[in-house]
Amino acid sequence: MSAFELFVAGRYLRARRREKVISVITVISVAGVAAGVMALLISLAVNNGFRNTLQRDLLGATAHINIVQKEAGEGIANWPELLRKVRQAPHVVAAAPVLYDVVLISGAVSSKSAVVKGIIPADELKTSDALHHLKAGSLKNLEDVNGMPGIVLGSRLAQDLGTPIGSVAKVISPEGTLTPMGPQLRVQNFRVSGIFESGFFDFDDNWAYTSLASVQKLLSVGDVVNSIEVRLDDLYLAPQVGEQLEKLAGPGYSAQNWEQQNRQLLNALKMERAVTAVTIGLIVLVAALNILITLTMIVLTKYKDIAVLMSMGATRKQIRRIFILQGALIGLVGTAIGLSIGYTLCYFADKYRWIRLDETVYALSFVPFEPRRWDGVWIAAAALAVSLLATLYPARNATRITPVEVLRYE
Repeated sequence: MSAFELFVAGRYLRARRREKVISVITVISVAGVAAGVMALLISLAVNNGFRNTLQRDLLGATAHINIVQKEAGEGIANWPELLRKVRQAPHVVAAAPVLYDVVLISGAVSSKSAVVKGIIPADELKTSDALHHLKAGSLKNLEDVNGMPGIVLGSRLAQDLGTPIGSVAKVISPEGTLTPMGPQLRVQNFRVSGIFESGFFDFDDNWAYTSLASVQKLLSVGDVVNSIEVRLDDLYLAPQVGEQLEKLAGPGYSAQNWEQQNRQLLNALKMERAVTAVTIGLIVLVAALNILITLTMIVLTKYKDIAVLMSMGATRKQIRRIFILQGALIGLVGTAIGLSIGYTLCYFADKYRWIRLDETVYALSFVPFEPRRWDGVWIAAAALAVSLLATLYPARNATRITPVEVLRYE
């Protein structure tokens, strides 16, 4: 591309006073490209934000792999031996035995069903991040707090129950115990020793932690667990490592990885991303049609100028490149504006949390925006490619002009 072609292309886009309609259409074309690029970037940033935040919060409170019994039984009795084998497996950085069940927790204000999880604190801190985010209290008193076992509640759960630090929470196991007088609920009092806040509503509203021995006593079971939770050095190796751990554990066990446990949610986000890209991409196609219309009108109004250029020695290739350059300039300016506005809006919307959400519905308190650098690259490439494709027809028409015929009556 020569400086001559670039100069003429730029001059044609800056219409003279009597050709203001072309200038207006050019601005509309640039705005269309900018709007399409901005909308696509922001929508993908929202999708990335939801996916990454949910994945981060989920994996912060859960393990990468759970080893459980294929058929529900009395629990994993040989868990110390199985735990030792799992910890020696490749890519495993930590493993923890847990015993959990759905219970009814009663506080000063109300009662609520929740999942109580029996843990060994030192092991749990290595496999889960949830208890690293304590709002109050500590994990030191899970075994005994003033004659009672301690319990750590989610922040929302503690708020609903009305159980601040130091208060008593009554935990009721719905399975009960069979007595001569009939079934009797198993009830145990716990002292609230800590309150955690993971940032993920479902966990903060429905989970409680206490010692493994306390849950075994509450459920009237022996020294058993119902899951071995595993954390890896690379969470994306979970499917492959899960297969190895399943063989290691034996035929009676299965290894469920985080992708399997959250498959519906992750697939929904992946589908939403694809649909969003296609839908918002239509805006860029509309902008391409504007470019085509703009260049076609320029060709129609510049017949004489094109004929003069060709009569003065400009080749048909140069004329074609002039109009391709016009489309490229429109696409380039529109893309640059769209990316600049898109990244700026994403930054401030995420930093100041402009869009609030109902946590009870979306599990998040605000819409997270996480634009990725590579999204901007491929969006820019796609917008420029579509802009260039829109120039092919008018550029081809411009080269069909015969200077002699156009200038005959001038």
